[in-house]
Amino acid sequence: MMAFTGAVDSLVTANLLSQSQLFKFTSYGYRGEAVQSDLNIDISVSGKFSTISPENVDVLIVCGGLRSDLEIDKTLQSIIQKASRSNCILGGIWNGSYILAQAGVMNDYQCTIHPENHALMTEVFPKVEVNKRPYVIDRDRISSAGATSTLSMMLSLIGQLESEDLMHRVEGILNVDSVLGEAADGSLTMLPSDPTMPDELREVLQLMETHIDDPLTTMQLADSVEISRRQLERLFLRYLDSSPAKYYLGLRLGRAHQLLRQSNASIFNIAIACGFTSSTHFSHSFKDHYGTSPSATRSQRHNF
Repeated sequence: MMAFTGAVDSLVTANLLSQSQLFKFTSYGYRGEAVQSDLNIDISVSGKFSTISPENVDVLIVCGGLRSDLEIDKTLQSIIQKASRSNCILGGIWNGSYILAQAGVMNDYQCTIHPENHALMTEVFPKVEVNKRPYVIDRDRISSAGATSTLSMMLSLIGQLESEDLMHRVEGILNVDSVLGEAADGSLTMLPSDPTMPDELREVLQLMETHIDDPLTTMQLADSVEISRRQLERLFLRYLDSSPAKYYLGLRLGRAHQLLRQSNASIFNIAIACGFTSSTHFSHSFKDHYGTSPSATRSQRHNF
């Protein structure tokens, strides 16, 4: 249940944050009736496997579970094979990659599976490269081994299909426990999860997070970690593919976006809270970044 809802919630949240229906999703079951999860909670479906049209699907994901039957349904097998021929991205959640392998679409691909099925998968399908990573994306095949890894897999998919900016924004909401760090003052802050990131860059990102309303200059940020401005710019380019100023602006606009959707504060007050000296400057920057005005963002907050 957690794996399934993690996959679905990532798409719903992406739609909410983008204020448009970037992703449409539909669930299908063996009999076309509600499917009971391992928590005895019914999940509604739109139809039987036979009603899936592979040629109209961009991504087809098989969701398994602890007590899922590992014998593939013949109709589903045919659907998966047709989807494979139509260049559809195929995915397996929990032990869903076992079903994909039974359909014969995983040979010479890497994948992962829940640890309880790892040995079986390796023995039964020697042409499939099974590893123990939490999730795997190998060309047009994706797989995850559990609930948390399913969310990570879907975040990566969103980044691949749409943008890394949207991926990070969805992660900030749904995967907040893993991206929260602790700033020098003990407050929680959200940081990129790259373990190779130098301490100097991480400290600068923490400072940015805690100085949204009163932005620091690039020189002040560099001085705070005792490196040159040029060194700081090189670190940003290498690890974040951005300049300090551009990243900082995106951070402030992201906070403004959250406030517009979640608070009743005036646009002027939100602009000031996010370090802009005027609502006009804020509105122009916001529209350049998101393609829509602050007022339009606020008016659409209940539409999805």
